[in-house]
Amino acid sequence: MTLSEAYQYGKLKLSQAGIPDSDLDAWLLLEHVTGIMRAAYYADPAKEITITEQETYFQYIKRRAKRIPLQHITGVQEFMGLDFVVNEHVLIPRQDTECLVEAAERVLQKRMQDVPDKIKLLDMCTGSGCILISLMKRLRLSDAAGADISAEALKIAERNANIHCVRPELIESDLFAKIEGAYDVIVSNPPYIRTEVIEKLETEVGQYDPFIALDGKEDGLYFYRKIIRESPEYLKNGGWLIMEIGFDQGEEVKQLMQAKGFKEITIATDLSGLDRVVRGSVQ
Repeated sequence: MTLSEAYQYGKLKLSQAGIPDSDLDAWLLLEHVTGIMRAAYYADPAKEITITEQETYFQYIKRRAKRIPLQHITGVQEFMGLDFVVNEHVLIPRQDTECLVEAAERVLQKRMQDVPDKIKLLDMCTGSGCILISLMKRLRLSDAAGADISAEALKIAERNANIHCVRPELIESDLFAKIEGAYDVIVSNPPYIRTEVIEKLETEVGQYDPFIALDGKEDGLYFYRKIIRESPEYLKNGGWLIMEIGFDQGEEVKQLMQAKGFKEITIATDLSGLDRVVRGSVQ
């Protein structure tokens, strides 16, 4: 079978299964299996693939047709220009969350200018570690920690830290239960989907992302309340709490932060113009 024949097969099967972006997914799986790049493909689409590559590709297409996420098949997802290992134990990193990293980066850069001491960062609900590791790489941070209630998620975060040659402290903790010390910035992408909504999400999310990483309880604000209530104890004077939020949660989370005494509270939007990040400082 040639590259072109395999690609056409993949596109047809995924299209018949109703997979969104079937052409793209068929290509990404072919690229993953064969290592072929677009330019090389167009230069020689009649190049034959091996029997092993063909069988593997067919298996991957069959799995994707069942709505298994592409990233669970390839085992990797790109985020902030870096590749991260993912599996069923962690939330698949999404582009929207890059807004959180960018907001935290700006705050951390300012903090590094204003504070002579070594900057300390905590990523609460770290999951795959994509937020934590991205910030460590981009800002060359050495004193950083990631906390998560899931031991399995922390194993993935450790793998990603090793791949990207950073050494964060990884803490198995139910929010702040096992956190000690004070941080300059606490960043978090907590579960914020209302429980009743999860079953209505697209199959790739509702059935394959870990429920514990999605479920924000009845109104989606459960973890925001806890993080906002407890985080000031773990923030240095002038420190910042920065969190990803759902598109319709900005004002409610802002009010929770105001009630707890946070200052300089702002809400930032994503590329679609939707509320995505809220931040505030403690004095």
